[in-house]
Amino acid sequence: MVSANAPSHGPGGLVVGVDSGGSGLRIALADAATGMLLGDRASREPVRTGPGGISAAHFLEQVLPAVGALTEPFGGRPVLAAAVGAAGMATLGDELRAELPGALAAAWGVRRLALAADAITAYAGALGQRPGAVVAGGTGMIALGTDLAAWRRADGWGHLLGDCGSGAWIGRAGLEAAVRAYDGRRGGSAALLDRAEKLFGPMAGLPGVLYPRTDRPAVLASFAPEVGRCAPEDPVAADILARAGTHIAEAAGAACPAGTGAVVALTGGLFRMGDPLLVPLRAALGELLPHARTVEAAGDPLAGAISLASALATGTLRLPEDPSLLRLFGAGAS
Repeated sequence: MVSANAPSHGPGGLVVGVDSGGSGLRIALADAATGMLLGDRASREPVRTGPGGISAAHFLEQVLPAVGALTEPFGGRPVLAAAVGAAGMATLGDELRAELPGALAAAWGVRRLALAADAITAYAGALGQRPGAVVAGGTGMIALGTDLAAWRRADGWGHLLGDCGSGAWIGRAGLEAAVRAYDGRRGGSAALLDRAEKLFGPMAGLPGVLYPRTDRPAVLASFAPEVGRCAPEDPVAADILARAGTHIAEAAGAACPAGTGAVVALTGGLFRMGDPLLVPLRAALGELLPHARTVEAAGDPLAGAISLASALATGTLRLPEDPSLLRLFGAGAS
């Protein structure tokens, strides 16, 4: 749906930002000089993956018509730069990096292009071009930081190897406490057992409900809000969230640059859990990162993509290039 922001028909150039994730695509058009949003569109169809990773053909099939519709009211104003943030770009982005620069140049005459991991656009949306760290928390969890010379990441290893403190981690820990209560073992929670059986059915059937699912991380994460609801009255649930806060703070500490003046921002749906998670998390951040200041995220990953594109168009990009996390193409690219 096109944004309600009133379009400007000035003579300046335009920029395009794209946020591609597991729930679909969001595309925005903005004024290159000011970053002011001129319109946006969304698709609930995620970009497919294939043998070459994220499908460039399917990406272009969705993005090109949407950008064409967005730019039509602006006459001959050129698209000066574009930035694409995509989940999986670091490991599955080879096809996008090979095909998008030429395809977008042919379609829009775009001069500059940034292809970024979604953690980069989350960083740019939350903190802009300041040194610091951003923790992106949802079903998974990753921390990304920079001193403006290089990037540092921590966790983001998936629910089997990491994502410690994430929604999937909290949900799994809550379900473990439920089955411990069911068995009569130490560390169990009757409150979490009751909520688990209301959500998933009899506890004896939980493995059959959970293990065959291909979306196990999301299923696990669906139980995290129940842990949050129990935490004010249940010490087991409260302890789970305290441990989650420590894990998240440790990842932020590993990614955050040393020295005074660094900032840390939290972004993503995980942190909508509120005080049951945020109170122990803030305490852990204060203990592990006394030199850093926690700030509110200024914007989301789509805003980050627009800010990257605007910085490219105006020659003001300060965030460091990286072979897998942030690749620049066109004028000024290394």
